[in-house]
Amino acid sequence: MEIIQAISVGADMPVALIAGPCVIESAEMALDAGREIRDICRRRGIPFIYKSSYEKANRLSGGSFRGPGLTEGLRILERVKETLKVPILTDIHQPSDAGTVSEIADIIQIPAFLCRQTELLEAAADTGRVVNIKKGQFLAPDDMIHAVEKVRSRRNSRVMVTERGTQFGHRDLVVDMRGLRALRDTGCPVVFDATHSVQVPGGSGGVTGGNRQFVPLLAKAALATGCVDVLFLEVHPDPDRAKSDAASQWHLSKLDALLDELEPFLRMCDRSRGAARGSSPTDK
Repeated sequence: MEIIQAISVGADMPVALIAGPCVIESAEMALDAGREIRDICRRRGIPFIYKSSYEKANRLSGGSFRGPGLTEGLRILERVKETLKVPILTDIHQPSDAGTVSEIADIIQIPAFLCRQTELLEAAADTGRVVNIKKGQFLAPDDMIHAVEKVRSRRNSRVMVTERGTQFGHRDLVVDMRGLRALRDTGCPVVFDATHSVQVPGGSGGVTGGNRQFVPLLAKAALATGCVDVLFLEVHPDPDRAKSDAASQWHLSKLDALLDELEPFLRMCDRSRGAARGSSPTDK
């Protein structure tokens, strides 16, 4: 699946990386973080897609930081795109934003909590952009085919699906690695979100908690399945002071070391997906 001319994802391509701060906090931070991640990926030959949200509409507390908003947020994302020459992913929360966002974003992301919202999926599909649907924490992996078909029904086959953990009890998420194969059976490139998967929803008194130390473990396990086409990491220069998802974002200064640790698993995943070419429905 081609995202922009320089980036493609799928079973016959190297595992790509979606990364960036959870939410835009400033233009300077967005550019600095994006540049550093881009340079790390270039040295390693990893295709890179920049991710950050212009607005977070699903905060636990009404007093939580939500971002700069649509107009200013897209202005910053456009600057990142033009300066760094990288594709952009950002999420939408209402159908009316889809057209405006599509003027800047190469990938429009549907948040997990909204993955069954038909009008939102259709609006994203109608832009013609790649649509990344995050699996709801409440949804079985094989039920994601219905969300995918809502996009395809609008004559847009450019769809990716993302695993980001399933609700377990009141304040925990678990990742069933079998679900990655079920997502692969949708015929879409599969994304594994290693940082949202370590969240503890509502676990820190008004904000979402998390267990960042498990990011490497889950990333290795997901890549070892051979079903992952894209790895997703929210990365921040100072996660403990981040204005959103502080407990789960990965330290930017430790990204290179994490990719060192993941390197054999990235190669393993590339080999597994390459061996499956011709028989796997995810080869787009």
